[in-house]
Amino acid sequence: MAARAWLLVDGRVPFDLAVGPLFRATLLRVSADEHVVALAKHHVVSDEWSAAVLRRELEVLYAGGELPALPVQYADFAVWQRQWLSGAVLEAELGFWREALTGAPVLELPTDRPRPAVRSVDGAVLEFAVPAEVMAGLRRVARDAGASMFMTLLGAFSVLLGRYSGQDDVVVGTPIANRNRAEIEGLIGFFVNTLVLRTDLSGDPTFGELLGRVRERTLAAYAHQDVPFEHLVDALDVHRDRSRSPLFQVLFNYVTGEDGQPAPDEARAVAALYDLTLVVAESADGLAGAVEFATALFDEATMHRLIGHLQLVLAAVAAARTQRCRVWR
Repeated sequence: MAARAWLLVDGRVPFDLAVGPLFRATLLRVSADEHVVALAKHHVVSDEWSAAVLRRELEVLYAGGELPALPVQYADFAVWQRQWLSGAVLEAELGFWREALTGAPVLELPTDRPRPAVRSVDGAVLEFAVPAEVMAGLRRVARDAGASMFMTLLGAFSVLLGRYSGQDDVVVGTPIANRNRAEIEGLIGFFVNTLVLRTDLSGDPTFGELLGRVRERTLAAYAHQDVPFEHLVDALDVHRDRSRSPLFQVLFNYVTGEDGQPAPDEARAVAALYDLTLVVAESADGLAGAVEFATALFDEATMHRLIGHLQLVLAAVAAARTQRCRVWR
């Protein structure tokens, strides 16, 4: 617990981008024969994929192995991207996003307190589990629709957000690794991008029909993933509101290959970058989920209810994708 508390404090220590360093390492002695290596990296030089690369490389070196030579360096990729993503290519990419996000609404979730004039990063996280039989049902739904688990979970989450907000047009953000070239898979650096996805809940679709809409929009977004999110915000001339993050307020992420250990009744403090973040990962017993929320807006009890409603929607989707979404809304 003491180590976790130290890590939380260390994670809030800012980096000086002008002078660096942008990476720091600390060795914590937990007991005479147990230590924790704490690595803190600024996002400008690393991302989640990079953290996995670094972990694997440290394990190889710790075992006395050697690392293979890299085919390219991050600087090579940065130069190539700057040259490629310009002129007609850039305009075509931006044209897609202008059309996709025209008229995109702000997601108005009901909050327990008025929204502060300046967004706070104070937050907490609650973890939960989805049983293996529900996960198996969701996989069947995804397979029958020619969709991925990411799309299926996003569709179910969007139904819930639509229920909470009363809106038929739901906008969420999602991170994407943006490593679509083999040469850069082993590099450490900031490659991850954020995509903005809209889900159309209008009409009276079955979940299978809704999943078709989600699949179409998600694949289109994947095909235009190269425009950096910050560039997109500037190009779309988004109205800046210090009380909200631009373009979307809710983030969704699905992580594969993880062995999550959910602790449903334990809330712990985190830095909340958005109003609400849902992360779902594969676990040994089904799916492990975590809801990260801004404590300036939401109470813990409200998030417990939201988790319960999400679990009900996921179970219902797994049981019958022919059910009409209005039943859950």
